[in-house]
Amino acid sequence: MSFIQANLGKYTVKKMCSALKFPRSTYYAALNHVPSKREQEYVAFSNEVLNVYNEFKKRYGAIKIHRELNERDIPCSVKRVQRHMKKLDIKSIVIKKYQYQKNQGTIPDNKENILNRDFNADTVFKKLVTDITYIHVVNEGWTYLASVMDLYDRKIIGWAYGKNITAELATKAVKNACLNISNTTGIILHSDLGSQYTSDEFESYLQAQGMVHSFSRKGNPYDNACIESFHSVLKKEEVYTTTYHTFEEAKAALFEYIESFYNRKRRHSADEALAA
Repeated sequence: MSFIQANLGKYTVKKMCSALKFPRSTYYAALNHVPSKREQEYVAFSNEVLNVYNEFKKRYGAIKIHRELNERDIPCSVKRVQRHMKKLDIKSIVIKKYQYQKNQGTIPDNKENILNRDFNADTVFKKLVTDITYIHVVNEGWTYLASVMDLYDRKIIGWAYGKNITAELATKAVKNACLNISNTTGIILHSDLGSQYTSDEFESYLQAQGMVHSFSRKGNPYDNACIESFHSVLKKEEVYTTTYHTFEEAKAALFEYIESFYNRKRRHSADEALAA
């Protein structure tokens, strides 16, 4: 067995090396290679990068993976993470950037842009922003998510999901946001000029809560950039990565993303600012 098989093996290796046009010595050197400490560290770090990437469902790019690894006492630079991601052929989910068209829109005389793109807040429950976005479901068609964000820490403190884009849906999201606020008087709530937000139902609720309503100018999405950005991230990291067949399936996925991931785990630029 040993003599014949050994010679057959050598013959096979000889043919293979001849076909691939590299020396047999190279093959045997690779076969008997013992990884150096540096090579072992390289592989170990690549595994750490891949673990974080998969843990956060392929949503993180090099910057967020770099921060996550540093918090886990694995010191590294962004460029090092980028090199390993390139070698692993992995990247964060990306979508086409929104191309902003400058528009000097106005708002009606009885409305006011109180927020005026000042997205900083020195405490919670001082400045809130809200908006509605569209989500497609196979069995239902278009469904709608209304969200309310606190500008202090960029967390979603209230949301409502429904099959119709109504004033009731917009109001319900704000009601959910107010559940944990003991005193809503004086809170600025910013929205666009959509019919849901200018409706009597919505305005009556804000007045009853003592909240101050601020409005974006027509055709100026940057007036409400933070909540627009959240909905863009939500679609990039969750909605566009899957297909929802039922309303209930979509609602469960939105709950998991908002309550479990976005509010509790996902890194936010606001987190870095607050830490500083």
